[in-house]
Amino acid sequence: MPLIRFFIILLTLFTITHHVYANEKPRVAMKTDLGTFVIELYEQEAPITVKNFLNYVDSKFYDGTIFHRVVPGFVVQGGGMTFDFAEKATQDAIKNESFNGLKNDYKTLAMARRSDPDSATSQFYINLQSNPNLNATDTKAGYTVFGIVIEGMDVVEKIAKEPRGMFKAYPEAPNYAVRILSATRVNHSATDPTQKTSPINTSAGTSTTP
Repeated sequence: MPLIRFFIILLTLFTITHHVYANEKPRVAMKTDLGTFVIELYEQEAPITVKNFLNYVDSKFYDGTIFHRVVPGFVVQGGGMTFDFAEKATQDAIKNESFNGLKNDYKTLAMARRSDPDSATSQFYINLQSNPNLNATDTKAGYTVFGIVIEGMDVVEKIAKEPRGMFKAYPEAPNYAVRILSATRVNHSATDPTQKTSPINTSAGTSTTP
C-alpha cells in the first residue's frame, strides 16, 4: 500500500509540473551593445508570429542586426539590417494576426510590415508608449502584437535616447550602431538572462515601419 501511495504522489507531482511548464510562455533574451532585455512571447494569442520569431531567434538571424529606426516616444525598431544598412534575406512573409485582442501598449513587441497586412517577415518594434493607432479596427488590420518586455526596458529606453541624424538615407538610425549581439531563449527560472533553453523545432522580404 505505501508503494502505491508513493507512485500516486509521484504521478500527481509529474502532472502538476508538466501542466506548469506546458503553460509557460516562451522567453527570449536580447543582448545589445547597451545591455540585455528579456521578452515574453504570447504564443497562444499569436501562434504564427511567435513561431516565425523563434525561427529567426533559433537560426541566429538576429545576431549582428541593428536597431535601424528609433523614434523617441513612439517605437524602437530592428531585426532586419546589418550595421552597414544591408538588408538580410528573410524567410517568407507571414499571416497578419493583429485581430488577436492584444494592443500596441507600452513595452509590447509587435511586427513591422509593409502596407500589405500579410507582409511581415523578421523586423519587429517595441512600443515606447501606448500607440492605439497601430491597433486593428473593425475595418482594417493593424500591427501584430506578440510579446512584451518583462526585464530591461531601461535598455530599450537607452536605445531610444541615442543621437540620430548622421545618415541622410536613415535619419532615424542611431549615429553609432546599436547591435543585437545575441538573441536566445531563456528559462523561466533563470535569474541570469544568459541561462539558455534548448530550441525546439519550428518551421518558419523586408519589413517596413509602422
